[in-house]
Amino acid sequence: MCCFLVLVTTTVSADIVFLCGLAALIVLNVVPPEEALLGFANQGMLTVAALYVVAAGLKETGAIQVVVNKIIGTSRTVQRAQVRLMTPVILVSSFINNTPVVASFIPAVQDWSRKKKIPASKLLIPLSYASILGGTCTLVGTSTNLVVNGLLIDEASTEGIGFFEIAYIGVPCAIIGFIYIILASGKLLPDRGLGLSLFKDPREYTIGMVVEKGSPLSGKSLEEAGIYGLPGLYIIDIYRGGEVIAVNNPRQLLKENDRIVFAGILDSVVDLQHIKGLKPATDQVFKLDALPSDRILVEAVISPTHPLNNRTIKEGRFRDLYDGVVLAIARNGERIRESVGDIRLKTGDTLLLETLPSFLERYKNSSDYSLISNISYFSPRATEKAKIAWVILGGMVVLATSGILSMFQASVLAAAAMILTRCCRPQVAKENMDGAVLIVIAASIGIGNSLQVTGAAEMMARQILNIDTNSPYFFLAATYLATTLLTEVINNNTAAVLIFPIAISIAASLQLNYEPFVIVIMMAGSASFATPIGYQTNLMVYGPGGYKFTDFAKIGLPLNIIIGIITVLLAPLIWPF
Repeated sequence: MCCFLVLVTTTVSADIVFLCGLAALIVLNVVPPEEALLGFANQGMLTVAALYVVAAGLKETGAIQVVVNKIIGTSRTVQRAQVRLMTPVILVSSFINNTPVVASFIPAVQDWSRKKKIPASKLLIPLSYASILGGTCTLVGTSTNLVVNGLLIDEASTEGIGFFEIAYIGVPCAIIGFIYIILASGKLLPDRGLGLSLFKDPREYTIGMVVEKGSPLSGKSLEEAGIYGLPGLYIIDIYRGGEVIAVNNPRQLLKENDRIVFAGILDSVVDLQHIKGLKPATDQVFKLDALPSDRILVEAVISPTHPLNNRTIKEGRFRDLYDGVVLAIARNGERIRESVGDIRLKTGDTLLLETLPSFLERYKNSSDYSLISNISYFSPRATEKAKIAWVILGGMVVLATSGILSMFQASVLAAAAMILTRCCRPQVAKENMDGAVLIVIAASIGIGNSLQVTGAAEMMARQILNIDTNSPYFFLAATYLATTLLTEVINNNTAAVLIFPIAISIAASLQLNYEPFVIVIMMAGSASFATPIGYQTNLMVYGPGGYKFTDFAKIGLPLNIIIGIITVLLAPLIWPF
């Protein structure tokens, strides 16, 4: 309870709060250390860690970006983007474990929101909630449904709940929840996580890009191709054969071999390297003796003693001399219309180079350059491995949903496969693991386990359910309330396991049908919206969306109440007492 009060009333980060709470339990000897630290070896936490690596592989290869761009398309409003994102996520999450679905979408949604100037915070909670709502529609949509169904089979010696039986409740909840999120998110979700400052870098680079032969961009308008109106980036001209096309219309169609001259800030120029179907307007980049994933981007400022001063890049054979390729040039805000190879270098020019890591060591102390800086956040995409990444993700889903491997085993195998096939470099895998989120998961599991070990969780459940009344609707509502409260403070499966025997006993003592109670536990155990710690997908979007703990309560608590009312009212009508 103290942890929740601190999170709600202060701005202290969740990982610090939960670590302190866990430390207090250990120091005060409330539970043995091995019980409190159980979360750090928990399969759920380690599954999320492995899924970060899988998601990094999908991002590195550009595999998921293509899908997200097609799903959300050219949406210019938050509501339209939410509709186009949430609809497929709900459908897919009905049949596939929602954790890998969310893990795959997070980096792509972040990239898309930055380019379209739509805050990621307006999309990531809806992404998580859509996956949760989808999971309530079938027996395999969430692990909670499977756990409760297993308890039911053991307890009542029945065949359990049918595959689509819970859909009678899940589908109405998903539809109404979907509508609520679309209508309420405008006011209840914060504007955070835009991720791009147009003012942090006054340098304006000029770069030429070519529409490749067979490019998916050919025949599309500038707007459809996603290159018109990118933040901090402007199209100067399009060169088609010997013709110069002035750009003043987003509906201007692209053709193969079009050379497009852009001017813009560094972040946006880097983004251009990730657009499939565009390549730098120089063939030199493809002559580097390295895979794209092994290259780096470097900024280098021309010194007065540079040997190519007052010579063009082509004349000076820059690639042969420095084993690097000039992608773009910044010159005191001047917009240069020449092809990169024809630009005559001057002292003070800032070059954006694609080169090998050895360039940094070789020239960092050279008099040729006044300054050399590695663009550490640039992650070149091994697009040639995109199909491999999809196969790995598909294999993980099949192995996990078919029961051949557990979700933990399948995710660890997939993470290892991403690294071994070089879809994801080990360094990138480390960088993509959100340590703060993993700490919150591990610490909250430890605190939740402490509630179980000390009997506090069961006492809470019995206090809610042990009230002197014979109203079946009251006990059904109390069952939902007890399950959802415990889900928000421990985890969904544990909450369901704790409440199940108590609810079944109440149903038996009142001579009521147990089925509506089972359905209510399934729904309450899955529908966790009010806190980031109640469900793994909420925790996964917590950091990337730049959310505060209270952001979930603002939009999630009303949704919890809405789902609870629908469930409690409909369950006895479909499965009579």
